[in-house]
Amino acid sequence: MTSDVNFDKRLQRIVKLFRRFVIGNALRIMEAGMESLDLRLEPIAVGDCAVVRVTGEIDAFTAPGLRDVLNSPSSDHVVVDLRGVAFLDSTGLGVLIGAVKRLQKRDGSLKIVTDRSGRVRRLFEITSLTRAFEMRTSILAAIADDAHWQAAIGRSPADWCREHELQ
Repeated sequence: MTSDVNFDKRLQRIVKLFRRFVIGNALRIMEAGMESLDLRLEPIAVGDCAVVRVTGEIDAFTAPGLRDVLNSPSSDHVVVDLRGVAFLDSTGLGVLIGAVKRLQKRDGSLKIVTDRSGRVRRLFEITSLTRAFEMRTSILAAIADDAHWQAAIGRSPADWCREHELQ
């Protein structure tokens, strides 16, 4: 009997936490507007290199789309621009960690571009993932000193970024 009571109390607590989580996320989505539900991925490939510009939210619902783009067999050196990301959860972090592991196995690389401060950058710092990823504050900074990128674009990285409207 006592174990049933303890189980019921634990179940009630779980339900209460779940409701709080669901209501909190619903309010966050309503406050941000429906467009925040979308994840926009814009890959720009050249040779075996690619920039993936990401805007929106990366969560359990949108992370599979990011995973699909990052699993491209043609790109071994990837820069992921997260400056347009409003929300990133553990599912999104898992996708990025999986991608960097896969790329490193084939002698590739994955660099992350974030603002100097902000929620996304703070998440990488809190989780100490700044040690697992090469972090930059611009796409130009991510590709300028990389020999793979220089070989792929065949000209000034600044000119290439300007041509593709990459800041």
